[in-house]
Amino acid sequence: MRTAIRNTATVLFLAGAGPAAAEPLQPPPLLDTIALWLEVNFDLPAAQKHPTLATLPAAELVEIRYGAGSSVSPGEVVAVYDDSGTIYFTEGWTGSSVAQLSVLVHEMVHHLQTSADMRFACPGEREAVAYRAQEAWLQLFGMSLETTFGIDPAMLLFATACTH
Repeated sequence: MRTAIRNTATVLFLAGAGPAAAEPLQPPPLLDTIALWLEVNFDLPAAQKHPTLATLPAAELVEIRYGAGSSVSPGEVVAVYDDSGTIYFTEGWTGSSVAQLSVLVHEMVHHLQTSADMRFACPGEREAVAYRAQEAWLQLFGMSLETTFGIDPAMLLFATACTH
């Protein structure tokens, strides 16, 4: 029988493959709970190991997500999952609020998807599960993507649509 709860006391250090300015983070105590909640509620397979958590300046997150020279404002990207197993958050992220933890929930979906080598028709299809999980997490606390992050149904449809 596999154990779904893993040791959260393990300190995760940034692997050498990430951006040089990344600051490693201690995983929040709820990381195991979030992983298990996602596995049970969104039919996602368990990951063999936790992601590495680190912070970066907001401009570097935009570059990772959209590429160099992007016109996206740095404040618009709050976290990015790198398929090497690292979740990068904006500097100052502590995981100390429901909203911040919802971002971790979103990125943990990507970690579980990648760990299971799941394939998708398009990036939007991959995002659909992550946003659905983030919304469900926020609703547990009487919040929503729209009230917390300004992501309305039209924006969500655009972000999760396959356009090819």
